[in-house]
Amino acid sequence: MITGGAGFIGSHIVEEILKNCPECDISILDNLSSGNINNLKDLEKLSNNNSNKDNKDNKDNNDNNCNDKRNSKVNFIKNSILDENLDKIFSEKEYSTVFHTAAQISVSNSLKNPLNDANINIIGILNLLEAMRKNDVNKIVFSSSCAIYGNPQYLPIDENHPLKALSPYGLSKITGEEYIKLYSELYGIDYTILRYANVYGERQDPYGEAGVISIFIDNMLNNKISKIYGNGEQTRDFVNVKDVAKANLMAVNWKNQILNVGTGSKTTINELYAIISNILEYGDSPEYCSEREGDIIDSYVNIDKIKSLGWNPSITLKEGLKNTVESFKK
Repeated sequence: MITGGAGFIGSHIVEEILKNCPECDISILDNLSSGNINNLKDLEKLSNNNSNKDNKDNKDNNDNNCNDKRNSKVNFIKNSILDENLDKIFSEKEYSTVFHTAAQISVSNSLKNPLNDANINIIGILNLLEAMRKNDVNKIVFSSSCAIYGNPQYLPIDENHPLKALSPYGLSKITGEEYIKLYSELYGIDYTILRYANVYGERQDPYGEAGVISIFIDNMLNNKISKIYGNGEQTRDFVNVKDVAKANLMAVNWKNQILNVGTGSKTTINELYAIISNILEYGDSPEYCSEREGDIIDSYVNIDKIKSLGWNPSITLKEGLKNTVESFKK
Protein backbone atom coordinates (compact mmCIF):
# COMPACT_ATOMS: atom_id res chain seq x y z
CA MET A 1 0.00 0.00 0.00
CA ILE A 2 1.31 3.42 -0.98
CA THR A 3 -0.55 6.33 0.59
CA GLY A 4 -0.23 9.47 -1.48
CA GLY A 5 0.82 7.26 -4.38
CA ALA A 6 -0.34 9.76 -7.01
CA GLY A 7 1.90 12.44 -5.54
CA PHE A 8 5.41 13.53 -6.43
CA ILE A 9 7.38 11.09 -4.29
CA GLY A 10 4.68 8.43 -3.99
CA SER A 11 4.34 7.93 -7.74
CA HIS A 12 8.08 7.36 -8.05
CA ILE A 13 7.91 4.75 -5.28
CA VAL A 14 5.15 2.95 -7.18
CA GLU A 15 7.28 3.04 -10.33
CA GLU A 16 10.34 1.72 -8.49
CA ILE A 17 8.33 -1.17 -7.02
CA LEU A 18 6.99 -2.14 -10.45
CA LYS A 19 10.49 -2.11 -11.92
CA ASN A 20 11.94 -4.31 -9.20
CA CYS A 21 8.98 -6.41 -8.14
CA PRO A 22 6.64 -7.00 -11.10
CA GLU A 23 4.83 -9.70 -9.14
CA CYS A 24 3.93 -7.32 -6.30
CA ASP A 25 0.29 -6.56 -5.59
CA ILE A 26 0.12 -2.77 -5.24
CA SER A 27 -2.64 -0.53 -3.92
CA ILE A 28 -2.42 3.25 -4.26
CA LEU A 29 -4.45 5.28 -1.78
CA ASP A 30 -4.79 8.95 -2.72
CA ASN A 31 -7.64 11.46 -2.50
CA LEU A 32 -5.96 13.59 -5.21
CA SER A 33 -6.12 16.74 -3.07
CA SER A 34 -2.50 17.41 -3.98
CA GLY A 35 -1.63 14.30 -5.99
CA ASN A 36 -2.25 14.08 -9.71
CA ILE A 37 -3.60 11.02 -11.49
CA ASN A 38 -1.43 11.96 -14.49
CA ASN A 39 1.60 11.04 -12.38
CA LEU A 40 0.50 7.44 -12.81
CA LYS A 41 -0.11 7.55 -16.56
CA ASP A 42 3.09 5.66 -17.41
CA LEU A 43 2.44 2.81 -14.99
CA GLU A 44 0.38 0.79 -17.47
CA LYS A 45 3.17 1.10 -20.03
CA LEU A 46 5.72 -0.03 -17.45
CA SER A 47 3.45 -2.82 -16.30
CA ASN A 48 2.82 -3.98 -19.85
CA ASN A 49 6.53 -3.90 -20.70
CA ASN A 50 7.25 -6.15 -17.76
CA SER A 51 4.30 -8.27 -18.77
CA ASN A 52 5.55 -8.70 -22.34
CA LYS A 53 9.01 -9.68 -21.11
CA ASP A 54 7.55 -12.18 -18.67
CA ASN A 55 5.21 -13.55 -21.32
CA LYS A 56 8.11 -14.09 -23.70
CA ASP A 57 10.09 -15.92 -21.03
CA ASN A 58 7.16 -17.75 -19.50
CA LYS A 59 4.55 -18.40 -22.17
CA ASP A 60 3.13 -21.32 -20.22
CA ASN A 61 2.61 -19.18 -17.11
CA ASN A 62 0.68 -16.34 -18.69
CA ASP A 63 -2.34 -16.81 -16.45
CA ASN A 64 -0.21 -16.22 -13.37
CA ASN A 65 1.39 -13.02 -14.67
CA CYS A 66 0.25 -10.25 -12.33
CA ASN A 67 1.23 -7.54 -14.81
CA ASP A 68 -0.86 -8.92 -17.65
CA LYS A 69 -3.25 -6.13 -18.68
CA ARG A 70 -6.21 -8.45 -18.01
CA ASN A 71 -4.89 -9.31 -14.59
CA SER A 72 -3.18 -6.15 -13.32
CA LYS A 73 -2.51 -5.95 -9.60
CA VAL A 74 -2.05 -2.19 -9.46
CA ASN A 75 -5.18 -0.91 -7.77
CA PHE A 76 -6.02 2.79 -7.35
CA ILE A 77 -8.23 3.74 -4.41
CA LYS A 78 -9.48 7.33 -4.37
CA ASN A 79 -9.76 7.91 -0.66
CA SER A 80 -8.19 9.67 2.28
CA ILE A 81 -6.05 8.48 5.17
CA LEU A 82 -8.64 10.25 7.33
CA ASP A 83 -11.47 7.98 6.21
CA GLU A 84 -13.12 6.41 9.26
CA ASN A 85 -13.45 3.16 7.32
CA LEU A 86 -9.76 2.94 6.46
CA ASP A 87 -9.45 -0.29 8.43
CA LYS A 88 -12.10 -1.86 6.17
CA ILE A 89 -10.09 -0.87 3.08
CA PHE A 90 -7.08 -2.60 4.61
CA SER A 91 -9.14 -5.70 5.36
CA GLU A 92 -9.79 -6.29 1.65
CA LYS A 93 -6.20 -7.45 1.02
CA GLU A 94 -3.28 -8.83 2.98
CA TYR A 95 -0.75 -6.01 2.93
CA SER A 96 2.84 -6.64 3.93
CA THR A 97 4.09 -3.05 3.85
CA VAL A 98 2.74 0.50 3.88
CA PHE A 99 4.73 3.31 2.26
CA HIS A 100 3.28 6.41 3.88
CA THR A 101 3.84 9.51 1.75
CA ALA A 102 0.40 11.17 2.06
CA ALA A 103 0.87 14.44 3.93
CA GLN A 104 0.34 18.17 4.18
CA ILE A 105 3.81 19.37 3.13
CA SER A 106 3.57 23.17 3.07
CA VAL A 107 5.34 25.01 5.90
CA SER A 108 3.49 28.26 5.16
CA ASN A 109 0.11 26.50 5.03
CA SER A 110 0.87 24.83 8.34
CA LEU A 111 1.41 28.28 9.86
CA LYS A 112 -1.80 29.61 8.32
CA ASN A 113 -3.89 26.57 9.22
CA PRO A 114 -2.20 24.44 11.90
CA LEU A 115 -5.40 22.51 12.58
CA ASN A 116 -5.52 21.22 9.02
CA ASP A 117 -1.83 20.32 9.19
CA ALA A 118 -2.35 18.40 12.44
CA ASN A 119 -5.45 16.70 11.09
CA ILE A 120 -3.66 15.29 8.04
CA ASN A 121 -0.18 14.68 9.44
CA ILE A 122 -1.06 13.54 12.97
CA ILE A 123 -4.65 12.25 12.98
CA GLY A 124 -4.07 10.81 9.51
CA ILE A 125 -1.06 8.75 10.55
CA LEU A 126 -2.81 7.63 13.72
CA ASN A 127 -5.80 6.46 11.66
CA LEU A 128 -3.38 4.65 9.35
CA LEU A 129 -1.56 2.95 12.22
CA GLU A 130 -4.86 1.81 13.68
CA ALA A 131 -5.86 0.31 10.33
CA MET A 132 -2.52 -1.47 10.20
CA ARG A 133 -2.85 -2.75 13.76
CA LYS A 134 -6.37 -4.08 13.21
CA ASN A 135 -5.31 -5.90 10.04
CA ASP A 136 -1.90 -7.22 11.14
CA VAL A 137 0.14 -5.11 8.72
CA ASN A 138 3.57 -5.18 10.26
CA LYS A 139 5.77 -2.77 8.27
CA ILE A 140 5.62 0.96 7.61
CA VAL A 141 8.09 3.09 5.65
CA PHE A 142 7.44 6.70 6.65
CA SER A 143 8.34 9.77 4.61
CA SER A 144 9.58 12.26 7.19
CA SER A 145 11.57 15.44 6.73
CA CYS A 146 14.81 17.06 7.80
CA ALA A 147 12.65 20.06 8.69
CA ILE A 148 12.29 18.42 12.09
CA TYR A 149 15.88 19.38 12.95
CA GLY A 150 15.22 23.12 12.83
CA ASN A 151 18.23 25.43 12.76
CA PRO A 152 21.30 23.16 12.69
CA GLN A 153 23.45 23.12 15.79
CA TYR A 154 26.18 21.48 13.71
CA LEU A 155 26.76 20.37 10.12
CA PRO A 156 26.31 17.98 8.49
CA ILE A 157 23.18 17.01 10.41
CA ASP A 158 23.11 13.40 11.59
CA GLU A 159 20.19 11.39 12.94
CA ASN A 160 21.16 12.18 16.54
CA HIS A 161 20.80 15.92 16.03
CA PRO A 162 18.27 17.45 18.47
CA LEU A 163 14.77 17.93 17.07
CA LYS A 164 13.36 21.45 17.19
CA ALA A 165 10.40 22.23 14.97
CA LEU A 166 10.16 25.76 13.58
CA SER A 167 6.62 25.29 12.24
CA PRO A 168 3.49 23.21 12.84
CA TYR A 169 4.59 21.13 9.84
CA GLY A 170 7.87 20.21 11.51
CA LEU A 171 6.09 19.43 14.76
CA SER A 172 3.53 17.23 13.02
CA LYS A 173 6.32 15.21 11.39
CA ILE A 174 8.00 14.75 14.77
CA THR A 175 4.68 13.63 16.25
CA GLY A 176 4.16 11.19 13.39
CA GLU A 177 7.56 9.64 14.06
CA GLU A 178 6.76 9.32 17.77
CA TYR A 179 3.44 7.60 17.08
CA ILE A 180 5.18 5.13 14.78
CA LYS A 181 7.77 4.30 17.44
CA LEU A 182 5.02 3.93 20.05
CA TYR A 183 3.04 1.52 17.87
CA SER A 184 6.23 -0.43 17.30
CA GLU A 185 6.71 -0.81 21.05
CA LEU A 186 3.06 -1.58 21.79
CA TYR A 187 2.09 -3.73 18.81
CA GLY A 188 5.32 -4.84 17.14
CA ILE A 189 4.90 -2.83 13.95
CA ASP A 190 8.28 -2.64 12.22
CA TYR A 191 9.26 0.74 10.81
CA THR A 192 11.78 2.62 8.73
CA ILE A 193 11.63 6.40 9.05
CA LEU A 194 13.27 8.28 6.19
CA ARG A 195 14.11 11.91 6.85
CA TYR A 196 14.37 13.56 3.45
CA ALA A 197 16.61 16.48 2.58
CA ASN A 198 15.37 18.68 -0.32
CA VAL A 199 13.83 16.26 -2.82
CA TYR A 200 13.54 17.33 -6.46
CA GLY A 201 12.83 15.78 -9.84
CA GLU A 202 10.22 14.89 -12.41
CA ARG A 203 6.57 15.49 -11.47
CA GLN A 204 7.31 18.03 -8.77
CA ASP A 205 4.68 20.75 -8.55
CA PRO A 206 6.15 24.07 -9.76
CA TYR A 207 3.42 25.92 -7.89
CA GLY A 208 4.25 24.48 -4.50
CA GLU A 209 6.56 26.23 -2.07
CA ALA A 210 8.78 23.23 -1.37
CA GLY A 211 10.31 22.84 -4.81
CA VAL A 212 12.67 25.72 -5.55
CA ILE A 213 14.12 23.73 -8.46
CA SER A 214 10.76 23.19 -10.13
CA ILE A 215 9.89 26.86 -9.53
CA PHE A 216 13.11 28.06 -11.17
CA ILE A 217 12.63 25.74 -14.16
CA ASP A 218 8.99 26.71 -14.67
CA ASN A 219 9.80 30.42 -14.43
CA MET A 220 12.67 30.19 -16.92
CA LEU A 221 10.62 28.19 -19.41
CA ASN A 222 7.89 30.84 -19.20
CA ASN A 223 10.25 33.83 -19.22
CA LYS A 224 9.36 34.86 -15.70
CA ILE A 225 11.77 36.37 -13.21
CA SER A 226 12.57 34.09 -10.28
CA LYS A 227 12.83 35.41 -6.74
CA ILE A 228 15.68 34.51 -4.41
CA TYR A 229 15.16 35.42 -0.78
CA GLY A 230 18.28 36.75 0.90
CA ASN A 231 21.65 36.82 -0.86
CA GLY A 232 21.34 33.34 -2.38
CA GLU A 233 24.24 31.94 -0.42
CA GLN A 234 21.94 29.75 1.65
CA THR A 235 22.83 26.08 1.23
CA ARG A 236 20.64 23.04 0.82
CA ASP A 237 21.09 19.31 0.19
CA PHE A 238 19.25 18.41 -3.03
CA VAL A 239 18.49 14.72 -3.56
CA ASN A 240 16.83 13.28 -6.65
CA VAL A 241 13.42 11.69 -6.25
CA LYS A 242 14.51 8.53 -8.07
CA ASP A 243 17.21 7.96 -5.45
CA VAL A 244 14.61 8.60 -2.75
CA ALA A 245 12.33 5.97 -4.31
CA LYS A 246 15.17 3.44 -4.26
CA ALA A 247 15.77 4.18 -0.58
CA ASN A 248 12.09 3.47 0.11
CA LEU A 249 12.22 0.10 -1.59
CA MET A 250 15.40 -0.88 0.25
CA ALA A 251 13.84 0.29 3.52
CA VAL A 252 11.45 -2.66 3.47
CA ASN A 253 14.35 -4.81 4.68
CA TRP A 254 15.61 -2.37 7.31
CA LYS A 255 14.20 -2.96 10.78
CA ASN A 256 13.31 -0.07 13.11
CA GLN A 257 15.67 2.43 11.51
CA ILE A 258 15.67 6.24 11.39
CA LEU A 259 17.72 7.47 8.44
CA ASN A 260 18.63 10.68 6.66
CA VAL A 261 18.16 10.59 2.89
CA GLY A 262 20.23 13.17 1.05
CA THR A 263 23.53 13.51 -0.77
CA GLY A 264 25.72 14.67 2.08
CA SER A 265 26.77 17.72 0.07
CA LYS A 266 25.56 21.30 -0.04
CA THR A 267 24.64 23.62 -2.89
CA THR A 268 23.93 27.34 -2.65
CA ILE A 269 20.75 28.73 -4.19
CA ASN A 270 22.91 30.92 -6.44
CA GLU A 271 24.81 27.85 -7.68
CA LEU A 272 21.52 26.07 -8.28
CA TYR A 273 20.14 28.99 -10.28
CA ALA A 274 23.31 29.17 -12.37
CA ILE A 275 23.24 25.46 -13.24
CA ILE A 276 19.60 25.56 -14.34
CA SER A 277 20.20 28.80 -16.30
CA ASN A 278 23.09 27.15 -18.11
CA ILE A 279 21.01 24.08 -19.01
CA LEU A 280 18.21 26.25 -20.39
CA GLU A 281 20.54 28.91 -21.85
CA TYR A 282 18.56 31.47 -19.88
CA GLY A 283 20.14 34.91 -19.46
CA ASP A 284 18.01 36.86 -16.99
CA SER A 285 19.18 37.38 -13.43
CA PRO A 286 16.96 36.56 -10.45
CA GLU A 287 15.28 39.17 -8.28
CA TYR A 288 16.79 39.25 -4.81
CA CYS A 289 14.27 39.88 -2.03
CA SER A 290 14.47 40.27 1.72
CA GLU A 291 15.16 37.15 3.74
CA ARG A 292 12.06 35.32 4.89
CA GLU A 293 11.59 35.00 8.61
CA GLY A 294 12.30 31.48 9.81
CA ASP A 295 14.31 30.42 6.75
CA ILE A 296 17.30 28.23 7.61
CA ILE A 297 20.62 29.55 6.29
CA ASP A 298 22.64 26.34 5.92
CA SER A 299 21.46 22.76 5.86
CA TYR A 300 22.86 19.47 4.61
CA VAL A 301 22.76 16.01 6.09
CA ASN A 302 25.12 13.25 7.13
CA ILE A 303 24.23 10.07 5.24
CA ASP A 304 26.83 7.71 6.71
CA LYS A 305 24.15 5.63 8.43
CA ILE A 306 22.08 4.88 5.33
CA LYS A 307 25.23 4.35 3.25
CA SER A 308 26.32 1.68 5.73
CA LEU A 309 23.09 -0.17 4.85
CA GLY A 310 23.91 -0.18 1.15
CA TRP A 311 22.14 2.92 -0.20
CA ASN A 312 24.02 5.63 -2.05
CA PRO A 313 22.72 8.56 -4.10
CA SER A 314 23.49 7.68 -7.70
CA ILE A 315 22.27 10.76 -9.59
CA THR A 316 24.47 13.86 -9.61
CA LEU A 317 22.80 17.25 -9.27
CA LYS A 318 23.69 18.30 -12.83
CA GLU A 319 22.42 15.02 -14.28
CA GLY A 320 19.25 15.19 -12.21
CA LEU A 321 18.60 18.80 -13.18
CA LYS A 322 19.02 18.00 -16.89
CA ASN A 323 16.49 15.19 -16.60
CA THR A 324 14.12 17.38 -14.62
CA VAL A 325 14.34 20.18 -17.19
CA GLU A 326 13.58 17.72 -20.01
CA SER A 327 10.52 16.44 -18.14
CA PHE A 328 9.20 20.00 -17.77
CA LYS A 329 9.55 20.57 -21.51
CA LYS A 330 7.23 17.67 -22.34
